[in-house]
Amino acid sequence: MAERDRLRDYRGKRDFDRTGEPRGRGAPAGDRPRFVVQIHDASTMHFDFRLQVDDVLKSWSVPKGPSADPKDKRLAVPTEDHPLEYEEFEGVIPRGEYGGGTVIVWDHGTYEPLSHDRAGRPVDFARSLERGHATFRLSGTKLHGAYALTRFRGGEEAWLLVKRAGGPARTRGAPDPRRARSAKSGRTLAQVASEAAGE
Repeated sequence: MAERDRLRDYRGKRDFDRTGEPRGRGAPAGDRPRFVVQIHDASTMHFDFRLQVDDVLKSWSVPKGPSADPKDKRLAVPTEDHPLEYEEFEGVIPRGEYGGGTVIVWDHGTYEPLSHDRAGRPVDFARSLERGHATFRLSGTKLHGAYALTRFRGGEEAWLLVKRAGGPARTRGAPDPRRARSAKSGRTLAQVASEAAGE
């Protein structure tokens, strides 16, 4: 499927004359697939978890944010594909626009697909997501280690984002989003909002 078609929903929801979000002109993909976790203070505060799959960022809204504790099962609700350039987006989406509110880049980095079939052979990552279960290892500024995204039934489509057991034991959940700092600029949500307002 062409990138243009994959971003149709994304572009259809936004007025690029009003929002500073990227249109999606095609960023270079790089050697290893990327991920980004953004904190989004919109109508409800949430984290946006995005994984590069081919030429877009597959995206999920994670209300409580990703956790480093394997005991935490985080609800992840799919949203529209975003352009690769969105990994860098930090700022204020104007009120009245889709997703209006402040966004910071809480974490970003690369990931390694880990999905295998029953015979132990690697499975194409996009295909593993289509089938409803994908595993991957994050190498970010804050998040490290193996995670899994698993689709489950229950009304609307929903997924669980869970840290895989193994490796160093960590029991840290997601940070307080209002106190968290951007991995890109070191700013908080409040600082980004006040700078955008010219305060």
